[in-house]
Amino acid sequence: MDIVNDGDKGSIFPDSAASRIEDLLRQFVSRAHELLETQERMRGLLSAVVSLAEDLDLEAVLDRVVNSARDLVRAKYAALGVLAPGGAALSHFVTVGMSEELAREIGPRPTGHGVLGLLIRDPHPIRLHDLGTHSDSAGFPDHHPPMKTFLGVPIRVRDEVFGNLYLTEKVDGEDFNAEDEDLVVALAAAAGVAIENARLFDDTARRQRWLVSSMEVTGKLLDSADLDKAVEMVAQRSLVLSDASLAAVVKPWGTGSELVWSTVVGPAKGAVDDAGQAAAVVLAAEVATSGKALVARGSDVFGDGDHGIQQVLLVPFGHGGQEQGALLLGRAEGAADFHAVDVEMAPVYCAYASLALQVAHAHRLREELLVFTDRDRIARDLHDVVIQRLFAAGLSLQGLRRFTPPGGAQEKIGQITSELDDTIAALRSTIYSLNEARTQDSLSVRLVRVVQEGTGSLASAPRVELLGPIDTAVPPDVADQALAVLTEGVSN
Repeated sequence: MDIVNDGDKGSIFPDSAASRIEDLLRQFVSRAHELLETQERMRGLLSAVVSLAEDLDLEAVLDRVVNSARDLVRAKYAALGVLAPGGAALSHFVTVGMSEELAREIGPRPTGHGVLGLLIRDPHPIRLHDLGTHSDSAGFPDHHPPMKTFLGVPIRVRDEVFGNLYLTEKVDGEDFNAEDEDLVVALAAAAGVAIENARLFDDTARRQRWLVSSMEVTGKLLDSADLDKAVEMVAQRSLVLSDASLAAVVKPWGTGSELVWSTVVGPAKGAVDDAGQAAAVVLAAEVATSGKALVARGSDVFGDGDHGIQQVLLVPFGHGGQEQGALLLGRAEGAADFHAVDVEMAPVYCAYASLALQVAHAHRLREELLVFTDRDRIARDLHDVVIQRLFAAGLSLQGLRRFTPPGGAQEKIGQITSELDDTIAALRSTIYSLNEARTQDSLSVRLVRVVQEGTGSLASAPRVELLGPIDTAVPPDVADQALAVLTEGVSN
């Protein structure tokens, strides 16, 4: 073969061979760039997987997953839709790439219609060249940015679909390719493990909060002397533990066959201001009778009005003695449904509180029994000893009349005898009050309690002076009016 000496190029190869070598060099450089790019993306995937394991907060993990997926495939927009219980729709939507202002202009977050719903019905990776031309596309709402290229990948947790990753608009304008899909599928697998760990940690933390609060509430209830305030404390604590907007206690009234609202707290307490919420009371009665918790929609409990309650959790709750009512917790519209741990632990919390109230009720009954026993002993002593002696003294004075001449002495004996009769009548009234029915606290006890509760924040305690047979001589209607006037007085 003749060797051509090209003076201009200084090459010792023929043109065809030089051309092939240049092609090989270009292919080598291209493959080298692809290899470097693949290595870079693999390092990005490894870094993303490592970052997912650095946080145990579920919301933080979800944010990391969305950001990592967008960075891996160089997408402009990324989102993660969390499936609602039942898997038919989206309950939570995490987005990256849109400003908060733009998201507000677009309106409500997607719930799983259109192409997003396709991935819910058929949880397998999907790549599209033009999102809008797909047969399942439902279009975009006003102010929504244009989107064409699309990549969707499901995230599974223990073989169950937790949610879906959605990526749109590759930065270089190209379609998402198989390598992009493989990277996101690998990231989704790692995300499933991280999400499961975060969920387990969150479940454990929630259970711990419920149990710790149960112990704290139990201790406070045992030391509480006011049953109504104790029940309100139970409702307030449950409101915080369950992230609810409404907590209400429904308790028996009268003979126990009828339930009424007892305590209502929370920002959405206006939902039960209307006394005609018959459905809520009926459901509470069912829960109180069955002893099992119940989850219901807000419309099923409070009707279709503007009550602002999306979901309701009803839990059986005893109030001491044999009374059995229910605790109602309500989540506001737009909030997530009650967590499974909340549904599981709320009955445990109420059981602890109910037991503590029953123990406190038993202690109160025991203390009352001791007081009543002591009263009975005093009444017997007064009747059998004191009155008899006074009566005997009166008879003796009456006998002195025969040996006393008429005049001042006779009048003095009559006066003393009359005073003894008045004393005996007063003692009998006292004995009657000591032996009266124990169905409720006496008026004097209620008067003192009103003063103590209404003046607890004052620098000095007021002095209460009660004169006369208040517990026996005051009619019930007058007693109620007196309590009302006293309550108003100490509160002002």
